[in-house]
Amino acid sequence: MTSTPSMRDQLTPYADAERPPYLIALMVSLGALALYAVTLAPTTQFWDASEYITTAHALGIPHPPGNPLFVLLAHAWGLLPLGADYARRINLLAAVSSAAAAGFWFLIGERWLRPIVSPTGPRRLAAAAGAVVGATAFTVWNQSVANEKVYTVSVLSIALVLWLVVRWGDQSSEGRRDHWLVLIVYLLALTATNHLMGVLVAPAVLAYVLATDARALLRPRFLLAAALVAAVGTSVDLFMPIRAQFDPYLNEGEPTTWRALKAVLAREQFGKPSVLDNPMYPPGADNPGHTLVLYGQQLLNYLQYFAWQFGRDWPGAVRRILTAAFVMLGLLGARRQWRADRRAALAMTTLLVTLTVVLVFYLNFKWGYSQPYAAQGIDHEVRERDYFFIASFAAWGVWVGIGLAAVMAWIEERLARRMPVARRSWAGSAPVLLVALLPLLGNRLTASRAGETMARDYARDVLQSVDPYALVVTAGDNDTFPLWYAQEVEGVRKDVSVLVLSLANTDWYLRQLQRRPPATFDPEEAPAWYRARRWPRPTTSWMSRFYLADSADTLPQYLPLPRAVTGYLGRIAVTLDPATLGRPYLERGDLAVLQIIKDELGRRPIYFSASTGSYADQLGLSAHLVSEGLVRRVVPRPVAPDDSVRLVQGRGFVNVPRSRALAFGVYRGGATAARPRPRGWVDVPSQNSLLGYVFVYDTMAAVLHDVEPVLAARAVELRDAILANTTYALPAERRAIGN
Repeated sequence: MTSTPSMRDQLTPYADAERPPYLIALMVSLGALALYAVTLAPTTQFWDASEYITTAHALGIPHPPGNPLFVLLAHAWGLLPLGADYARRINLLAAVSSAAAAGFWFLIGERWLRPIVSPTGPRRLAAAAGAVVGATAFTVWNQSVANEKVYTVSVLSIALVLWLVVRWGDQSSEGRRDHWLVLIVYLLALTATNHLMGVLVAPAVLAYVLATDARALLRPRFLLAAALVAAVGTSVDLFMPIRAQFDPYLNEGEPTTWRALKAVLAREQFGKPSVLDNPMYPPGADNPGHTLVLYGQQLLNYLQYFAWQFGRDWPGAVRRILTAAFVMLGLLGARRQWRADRRAALAMTTLLVTLTVVLVFYLNFKWGYSQPYAAQGIDHEVRERDYFFIASFAAWGVWVGIGLAAVMAWIEERLARRMPVARRSWAGSAPVLLVALLPLLGNRLTASRAGETMARDYARDVLQSVDPYALVVTAGDNDTFPLWYAQEVEGVRKDVSVLVLSLANTDWYLRQLQRRPPATFDPEEAPAWYRARRWPRPTTSWMSRFYLADSADTLPQYLPLPRAVTGYLGRIAVTLDPATLGRPYLERGDLAVLQIIKDELGRRPIYFSASTGSYADQLGLSAHLVSEGLVRRVVPRPVAPDDSVRLVQGRGFVNVPRSRALAFGVYRGGATAARPRPRGWVDVPSQNSLLGYVFVYDTMAAVLHDVEPVLAARAVELRDAILANTTYALPAERRAIGN
């Protein structure tokens, strides 16, 4: 009769003379990398991808917390002669990071399966199956084929650190194994300078160490060494104030002082609510707080994202079945691990609890973007936030692998009862591992970004829509970051200045706009109609005419607007009405835009991107706006119809010849947006960029209907094809008159 191992026995380091299967781990990583390479984005993408690629190219500073480790890694990576264009090379960095992480998840799973599955072959197959599940989970795969975030580097650091503590636990306590812990402390400090996500592995490391040798953390030599390497690791943050002094192309937060650096590291720009507050209400005594009901909704949002991971391409009923299956496999793996190796189970459980329930509470998000409203007026996040939980989806694969091994063992045991001893084999149960391929099959359409060039084409089209040395006002991330990328990385229309409203309320952004003169206009980079004359380069930057002596950040943060006020911006009469504006005050960004129009209109061209919606109208400029493709030009005199400008019902004044030339002779994005996509436009929050083209071609269909019917028919074709990729419709009452 065999006795059950005691807790003490189970917490004793598991010694094994067998070397870790690094070669097989490399094969797992190369397999994942091959998958990511085939589905890799060929260029920049929407959201933060353009910002981070641009930052890597310029060796700059992205939005808080600045991510200096990523910037340095990506900049060095971008210098490698990999034979692809710059954006693809940086996207490949995300793929390599995730692929390397898959190899470490395999090593962790294989090591933790040793007390559970003795035969080497089945054990390694099960561990590889778990790594495949983690690597092909929707969010992991989708984030690994475009460098949209820095989180793939964080996932790699989590997997690496967890593997190192596992190796530390396998070393003899008689040796110098504390060196492993010192290395772990250094990596934790270093990964914090990429993103704090990487530090979330620390509780699991602590649990593993305490269950193995708690005294190791109290040795004076270790404590001293840990303090020193932690200081060295976090010193990477000093890159930001040093580099900010040189004012790189992207210098967000401008951390040239200790106060500014602290603000960047603390993410003050975003005003993150306290974990004790309700994020949908202002902070203060009236805030209802982070209630259990709210936390429950946030957990449901996480479960919604979890349900995406194993078959996003397939119908909801199939996804629910798959989710239930992979949940049960993971829980079976957890149960089996707790019975076989409590030390490892404690670490793995701690890791997943930290990456899920604790992280959900800490992030304290508003309602998820696609979560149903629970009450009228509930604020939703501006986009899906599944990427914050990418590490949990990857790590869950380890438990799935252990669960599959448990199922294999059960099947093998049943087969053994019916087969002679000589014929017993794990081969009969191995087919169950094919379950691990389901996420690969079920996510291949939605997770892939192969051939997607929409963000790059959109950026080029907006920049080519404006005259030399123009200013174009944009709204936020998706209509601005691609423009930054196009200018800095691809050199497209660097003479154009971009003013993004979401940053115009900060002091540092206006200072940079004020002190940076435009680059010289290159007619070879612009539409042909700009090559017939010379375009003198302005000698001053934007805002310098009025603020010649004072810094632009002396503009007040807010200016009360209790009632409608009529005033003049140079020769333009505008009425600012709080009812139209939607608030009883003007923000610093509003004042900056108005001041620029007052000082520069008639001297330099000024445009509003169509992505800003009715913002220019809210500033009282409706009578001075003319649509030209994806932008609206501000003109000094009230617009009146003539041979070129038509008043189109539902669209306002339209410069028909210019819009026609842009839509059919310059724009690449129209055809790109109309390209059939098996799953449509997957990222619903960013589809507004496609809608700009819908309105351009809808307008062209209306104004060309009688004079150029063939071109009008082409416009209708493009409009309808673009709409087919979105969740929107364009009913008759919203179409331009003439359709």
